[in-house]
Parts: sequence; structure tokens; C-alpha cells
Amino acid sequence: MNIDTIVNEQFHGKTFRELADAPLSALRGIGEQQARALADTLGVNTIGDLAGLQVVNYAIAIKALAGCESSSSKEKAEQTLLDDAVEMTFPASDPISVDAGITRIEVAPDMVDAGRDHQHAQSIEAHNQEKLGQSALRECPVDEKR
Repeated sequence: MNIDTIVNEQFHGKTFRELADAPLSALRGIGEQQARALADTLGVNTIGDLAGLQVVNYAIAIKALAGCESSSSKEKAEQTLLDDAVEMTFPASDPISVDAGITRIEVAPDMVDAGRDHQHAQSIEAHNQEKLGQSALRECPVDEKR
């Protein structure tokens, strides 16, 4: 971290020891008025005083531990309700809820080789020959120059 990004310009290049002894107004975002208010209410005059404040350390610890904590019981209940609502919206997505009237396919059907029988053209032609006695597909003349 570049420390110069969090301190005011007149404190750039100072050592950490010097910054710890610097007034609170050295920190970006704390003006003279806020620094006076912290001094009057908490007795804090320097950056080191603020960092050493026990309540600040408690706040830092609570925030750090909050990120590691599991969901509260309220959050878990809300998540369960949301999951149930989604499941009720899409019941067919759950294989257990699918109607028993659907049969299971044990053996896959024979696949037609699409390279030789594009869109079942041979099957359609055979059907037409059988039912109509004539070809539905016209023979295209072959270009002899090819």
C-alpha cells in the first residue's frame, strides 16, 4: 500500500513513526473540525492514539470475525424459503417429482448417419415409393463438365 494515498500531502514521505505521532488531521478525510471532536469526546489527538483506542480494536476484531461467521438462523431460513419457492416454480426440474407416466428408455434408438441420409431423405423416399408408387425426389442432372 502506498501510504501517501491515505495521508494529506504535507505528510507525504514521513516515516511510520512520524505518522503515528502526527495529528489526526494528517489522515485524508479527517479535517480540523473532526479532529477536534475526536479529541474532545475520546481524548484522541494523534493517529497513534486512535489506533491504540481499545474500542477501535474491538470494532476491527468484530468486523474481521463477521466475515468468517456462518449465516445466521434468519438468513438460513430465508434461503430455505427462497429455495422452496424456486422449486415450486420449476417442479419438473426435480426427477423425483416427474409424473410416473413417463417410461424409461432402456436402449437408444438407431441413429441415422446424417452424412448419407440427410434429414431422413432415404426413409422419406422409401415411404413415398411404398405409398405412392413414385419418387418425390427428382433426379438432378449431373453436370458432365465437373
